[in-house]
Formats: sequence, structure tokens, C-alpha cells
Amino acid sequence: MTEAVLEGKGVTMTLGEGAAQVHALRGVDIALHPGELTLLMGPSGSGKTTLLSILGCVLTPSDGTVMVAGRATRRLGGEALAAMRRAHIGFIFQSYHLFPTLSAQENVELVLDVRGEKNGSVRKRARAALAAVGIEHKSAALPARLSGGEQQRVAIARALVGNPSIILADEPTAALDSENGHAVMEVLADVAKERAVMVVTHDPRTLSFADRIVRIEDGLIIGEERPRA
Repeated sequence: MTEAVLEGKGVTMTLGEGAAQVHALRGVDIALHPGELTLLMGPSGSGKTTLLSILGCVLTPSDGTVMVAGRATRRLGGEALAAMRRAHIGFIFQSYHLFPTLSAQENVELVLDVRGEKNGSVRKRARAALAAVGIEHKSAALPARLSGGEQQRVAIARALVGNPSIILADEPTAALDSENGHAVMEVLADVAKERAVMVVTHDPRTLSFADRIVRIEDGLIIGEERPRA
């Protein structure tokens, strides 16, 4: 197996104090590898989204180590963590988070603008990312003119355009009907041929696309299976 591009060791997250204290994660070990689509599944309140946020360098764990591309995140400041996210991690969300006044292409270009890339290749790269998810023909459309499935494809293109080695997706099919959910998972499975992809989901329709299924409950990894093995 290829070397892990994202790894959490002994990841713990404690929220609140005293009687209100909650142990959201209780020493989680997990590693993501290129060429693999991992589903993270568990009931509400199991710690799925908290773990995703920690692995994505959005939250800092109470204890434990996170390694991104071989580099520990523990002692990095806010700007260094943001730079690490931009360089290595693409996020996909349930609610798309597209800017309503920007076209599909402009929403994708925005990622490169934030990174300070202003050269002539920005438009070309954005078009290529939209083409990769099968929606280049809607590049000029505003989000309101796109279906839910099309908006999620734009969100995937936005996550891909910076060429990250890791894609983290939080319930990407939850707001979609069966046909669009299937299409989005097909895109993510294709993306996972070259990258590490982790999808947090409750959706049983996603199971057939998984290379690995990790199950979490009460802040602990309770099982793992490889349905394609």
C-alpha cells in the first residue's frame, strides 16, 4: 500500500467543562492513502464531523497527532494551518457553499484567487476542473440555474482545482435524489483513483463505491471493512 498522505494517531477531542464536558473523540487512529475512497460512517453524535474537521486542519485536537503529507500539524499556527489546507486538502460540503452571484466557473476560480494565483492559466484550470466532473457546459451558469447535483459537481470541481492530494467530503449526497447522489459518488470514486478521498456519510447508497468503510461510534473507531477485497 502507498504511504499515507493523511494520518491521525490517538486523536482526542474534549468539549466543554465539568458536568457539560463531552468526549467527542476518544483516541482515534486513522490513515488515508492515495487511490482509496474511504467512507466514515456512524450515527449522529458519533464524532464523524469532528474527526473530519480535525483531519482537515479546521479544528485542533485536545490530544493526539495529525500528519498531513508527512508533516505534523500540532505546533503550527493559524496561518501555517491555512497554508497547509490550501496546499493539500480539498473540502466538499453537503450544502455546496457556492457564491450565488458568481458563475460556476467563477466559483471554481475563487480558490485559485485566494491562493494568490493571478496568471493566465486560472481560467483554463477552472474549465479543466469543471470538465473533469462533467459540467464544463454549465460554466457560465449561476448556482440558481443549476440542479442540486450540478451544484455539487461545481463544489467538487472547486475542491479539485488546486490539485490537492486529499479530498474530505461531509455528507455530499445527503441533499440529493438517488440519481444525482449516484452521479456524485461516481465522480468521487473517479477522483479517488489518484487521491485519498474520505466521505462522511449516513447514506447507504454510497456503500457500493467504497474501497474501505470505517465505522465510528461514541468517538471510537469500532470496525473497518474492505468490501472490494
